[in-house]
Amino acid sequence: MLELICVPAMTAPFLPMTKAEMNQLGWETVDIVLVTGDAYIDHPSFGAALIGRLLEAEGFTVGIIAQPDWNSAEDFKKLGKPNLFFGVTAGNMDSMVNRYTSEKRIRSDDAYTPDGKAGMRPDRAANVYAQRCREAFKDVPIVLGGIEASLRRLAHFDYWSEKVRRSILPDAKADLLVYGNAERAIVEIAKRAQAGEHPRQMRDIRGTVYLSPIQEIPNSIRLPSFEEVSKDPRNYALASRRMHQESNPHNAKTLAQPHGDKLVVVNPPPLPLSSPELDRIYELPYARAPHPSYGNARIPAWEMIRFSINILRGCFGGCSFCSITEHEGRIVQSRSEGSVLREIEQMQARMKGFTGVISDLGGPTANMYRLGCKEDRILAICKRLSCVHPTICKNLITDHGPLLSLYRQARNRPGIKKVLIASGLRYDLALECPDYIDELAAHHVGGYLKVAPEHTEAGPLAHMMKPGVSVYEKFQARFLSAARKAGKPLYLIPYFIAAHPGTTDQDMLKLALWLKRHGLKLDQVQTFLPSPMSLATAMYHTGLNPLTPDLKPVYVPKGGRQRRIHKAFLRWHDPENAHLLKEALIGMGRKELIGNGINQLGGLGTAALPKKRLTDCKRK
Repeated sequence: MLELICVPAMTAPFLPMTKAEMNQLGWETVDIVLVTGDAYIDHPSFGAALIGRLLEAEGFTVGIIAQPDWNSAEDFKKLGKPNLFFGVTAGNMDSMVNRYTSEKRIRSDDAYTPDGKAGMRPDRAANVYAQRCREAFKDVPIVLGGIEASLRRLAHFDYWSEKVRRSILPDAKADLLVYGNAERAIVEIAKRAQAGEHPRQMRDIRGTVYLSPIQEIPNSIRLPSFEEVSKDPRNYALASRRMHQESNPHNAKTLAQPHGDKLVVVNPPPLPLSSPELDRIYELPYARAPHPSYGNARIPAWEMIRFSINILRGCFGGCSFCSITEHEGRIVQSRSEGSVLREIEQMQARMKGFTGVISDLGGPTANMYRLGCKEDRILAICKRLSCVHPTICKNLITDHGPLLSLYRQARNRPGIKKVLIASGLRYDLALECPDYIDELAAHHVGGYLKVAPEHTEAGPLAHMMKPGVSVYEKFQARFLSAARKAGKPLYLIPYFIAAHPGTTDQDMLKLALWLKRHGLKLDQVQTFLPSPMSLATAMYHTGLNPLTPDLKPVYVPKGGRQRRIHKAFLRWHDPENAHLLKEALIGMGRKELIGNGINQLGGLGTAALPKKRLTDCKRK
């Protein structure tokens, strides 16, 4: 297995974005050109910067083309012909999720663009960028990466066109695809390319996808073909099930899916990065700022995370609607305490505007730091899709002690005024460590804490792979008790999803009444968006549950009107939704629930609310 060494190298202040910057560095050419749909921010939270700095540390020259004009190949030529390959990513977000709401309306802004300007990337950006790279220099290899490529590595349902699309690899006509935590893979690709091997011939690297002639691949699992999954929902559900079952890198097999006369071959996922490897990656010499060419432009995504620190990767929650596990994996990888403290020191010494308040110490989930399986031998054979559903696994380490130690060390550093926790909290895990809840309330919540019960009813929660609402209510009581003990007026911000597979109108009605009884008025709400490759998306497309042996049918709320009704139940208090709720209640035969009472909805008058509010949930 390739180990990331990150040898010292001559470091560019920023990776060059123009020929002029290359000249200043004394470079005539670059080895690798990274193309990204995001603005270039030289910080480890942004994928292109992280991969670029890693390759630089391994001795390669790297340039970045950020948010190019995709209407021609001209922008893709501006750094000249790369010596080794183009690395193409749509950016930190899937371009379709970035550009469209769950109702398929075009968004009015883009958080990863200077001044939040919309329209700076195309639909299916990875495909378009790869095609333009090929036009610019037809003989230069193209390697796809990032979340957009990861989630489209196999045939997948595309919500925006309402059809099954091929793997992105043949569609983009790229030579190789890297998925998941791609650091080891991209370094190996670069070193082998430098030695003269074409990426198209690299077929033995973990975390990569390649095209092959139709043949038997040793020790592989043959999935139903693209043609079969696009025509038959059962085949799609079976392929989804098998793909998710082969997600543990310690026992996963190679997957092979025919696409016409080609075979899309997905090598097993990358092995988890060790803490020393993760430390080295996050401690590379980032400028920790946007590229100077953006001047004083405001980049919302940067402003959101500039004073936050990522302490872990991955998530073993396995929520069926979430893409984190398909991309980063189910094994949590944690940085060392020393590395995180050194990053705080860097922020204090180098970052303009830092006032001593760390906005977040977290990651995909706030409180999975150093949690994982108790024994390697158990992890090596485990096929569970979640370590916490339907109950917390008896073999899971749930001790929050290392995380509490990190919190204490961070907040006690000289010059640090406050360390906040803004990442979403896994409250079922927090209940395993009452001391963690106490310390969180006393020191690390500025006013609001984000949690995600997602629903209150058993049917939707089972299909989401989330705990019952009683677990949330237990956490709520424990957290508010800790807040009172600390003498702080703290609130919870609960997140809920409308129109998730397995959710009936009756389920949404019960959720709305629960929200009203608890005095919860949701400002912004989330309607289920079927992202590629998730289990919930397989349910949405097929009407079948891939997790059940017999592919049990699932009720799926579809169509614009029904999805609007489900969303209206979440925003029961909005007068604009009163007419829609009335119609829905009449259609459900529940006319007696129309009104302003505590157990009624759809009234136009002042809604009755409990005198004592348990939480507040204004969503920002």
